Amino acid sequence: MNRRNTAISLLQATRDSPILSHLADLAAESEKRLQSITPLLPKPLLPGIHAGPVEGASWCLLLDSNAIAAKLRQLTPLLLSSLQARGFKVETIRLKIQAPSKY
Repeated sequence: MNRRNTAISLLQATRDSPILSHLADLAAESEKRLQSITPLLPKPLLPGIHAGPVEGASWCLLLDSNAIAAKLRQLTPLLLSSLQARGFKVETIRLKIQAPSKY
């Protein structure tokens, strides 16, 4: 086993590890998708909508409340067609409400 005796940055460690590199790519892809649909989302809801995991042709949005989820359920067809028109390979958008942090 090769051990380094010098510190490396998190960015370098991510680049050196195939698994971490893949996860970083997926996170970047998810952020690009969210930025792509942001103009279609109601401005008051934006702080409660977060990019979630990309799993194949499925993409998840993490939401802060049931009210946001209800509105996004109405907008999902529009969001999906917009993503597809921009070249993203998305067949489904999942909505997941995050549990509030206890801290």
